[in-house]
Amino acid sequence: MNAARLRATACAALSLALLFASSIGKATCAPLPAANIVLGDEVFLNEAWRDLHGRCVGVVTNQTGVTSRLETIVDAIRRNPQICIRAIYSPEHGLRGDQAAGAYVPSYVDGPSGLPVYSLYGPSRKPTAAMLDGVDVLLYDIQDIGARTYTYISTLAYVMQAAKSFHKEVWVLDRPNPVGGEVVEGPVLDPRFASFIGLYPIPVRHGMTVGELAELFNDRFGIGCALRVIAMRNYRRSMLWPDTGLAWVQTSPNIPEWDTALVYPATGLVDSAGVNNGTGFTKPFKYAGAYGLDGARLAAALNARDIPGVYFRAAAWSPIAGFWAGRTLDGVELVVTDTHAFRAVRTAVEILVAVRRTDPAAIVIRSPAGLDKDWGTDTLRRGLQDGLDADAILAQWDAGTRSFSALRERYLLY
Repeated sequence: MNAARLRATACAALSLALLFASSIGKATCAPLPAANIVLGDEVFLNEAWRDLHGRCVGVVTNQTGVTSRLETIVDAIRRNPQICIRAIYSPEHGLRGDQAAGAYVPSYVDGPSGLPVYSLYGPSRKPTAAMLDGVDVLLYDIQDIGARTYTYISTLAYVMQAAKSFHKEVWVLDRPNPVGGEVVEGPVLDPRFASFIGLYPIPVRHGMTVGELAELFNDRFGIGCALRVIAMRNYRRSMLWPDTGLAWVQTSPNIPEWDTALVYPATGLVDSAGVNNGTGFTKPFKYAGAYGLDGARLAAALNARDIPGVYFRAAAWSPIAGFWAGRTLDGVELVVTDTHAFRAVRTAVEILVAVRRTDPAAIVIRSPAGLDKDWGTDTLRRGLQDGLDADAILAQWDAGTRSFSALRERYLLY
């Protein structure tokens, strides 16, 4: 091949390569689709910030505190020179959501912004007077998952309590409940079992947004702080996360996808009874089983119950972290077939009763107090010990759930 032909061939190859690279770039840099709702933080950034009238803010947030364009609330605020921002406050799992459940979260100075990041899951779970120095208004922008035991709403309550004590305002930048706002499932927490995974008498699955919960906490449960909720626009109670058109940001290490939030109340509450829930493996909270358990038998028992919205597949898994790391566990994988019909708390009770019936030795309640704290009641534990079936256990909570559903009506914003 002569030199001219070599040059021509090389040029053609380069042109093709550039064309391919250009097409790849266009494909990977496509803009995010428009969301179907306007988030509370976007309403704040577009309009409500003007009501600060020069007052300085502190932002309670983490990696989920983003706009529909996935810009962090802190970065968006810093782009507006007319907003004074003094501090950031981070909940369990830290500002970037990279800390394990229950892990100590330190305070530090954020490099990109130069702002202090005060931990609300370290030496103190409430903002102290020193942490609030120079702050007039606390903005809360964290994505919740709709379950009482998820600690971000307890952090919200503690922030509101501190605001009351130190004469600050709290503005909640409202966000969707990813598992919807129509379904309420008990049990309602018995105040005897109040803890950081359940401060107030609300059900496991409350069906409220963080803004609605803030109104409930402030009024019904007597916090009494200066509170303002910046409501979303175009949000409807019937929406599950996909209906919002928003991109999901992992809320914690074990909630990687929105549908993990859907099953979390089902399996997140069974581990204190000795049933592994798949944390430490590739699909956290989508499994239920134990070492030496008969998964096929358990799947058959559960599927025979015709539980709405879910099918149980016999499965085996070997956690890569945690107590059971490297050992093969057997049980079931939860395959949610109808996200609207699925009832997480009923499913949790059905799993525990089915395990008790098919493999009684797998139910191991090493800490009755721990199980009662997780569930916010001792009626689940007593029901299992007394041999009650799932329907009888669930029936104990019906009155409380109905009462809460009536109570919450006055605090619903959508």
